[in-house]
Amino acid sequence: MFLRVAEVVAERGTCLRATVGAVIVRGGRIISIGYNGAPPGQPHCEDVGCDVPLKSAGCVRAIHAETNAIIWAAREGISTDRAAMYCTHSPCVSCAVAVVVSGISGYYYLYDYRDPAGLKILYDSGVEYDKVDLNGTRYPTDAEDSESVSGSADHSGHTD
Repeated sequence: MFLRVAEVVAERGTCLRATVGAVIVRGGRIISIGYNGAPPGQPHCEDVGCDVPLKSAGCVRAIHAETNAIIWAAREGISTDRAAMYCTHSPCVSCAVAVVVSGISGYYYLYDYRDPAGLKILYDSGVEYDKVDLNGTRYPTDAEDSESVSGSADHSGHTD
């Protein structure tokens, strides 16, 4: 159910390159949501276009959904420690670092981000993660299938 909510939250996204939604859940309750878009008071990509520097792989105008959800929870004084994040996409490196630092202990996603390096950060930090579909079916992750991400094809993306 929470991944379906993340897909609905993604519809609020204002970046033209991707629509991503994130939902943070603790104790079976949603405690924060986030989507990708410009910070408050800044122009949105859908209004002025994306800001993609020549040597950058992504838009620097938009804050990513995961970071947006974590920052909103912090702003409101809501602890994310031992919470789970449900996101439409696997995390980029920066978002994976934010997930780890915020104490989120589980990350579940529908689609792969273009760079699997964020999953390696989750793996190395002991954050449980799974790629799932809307029916709850789990799929092997890049870290489970690729030596370039996990260092060994025998590693699992789970901590259970």
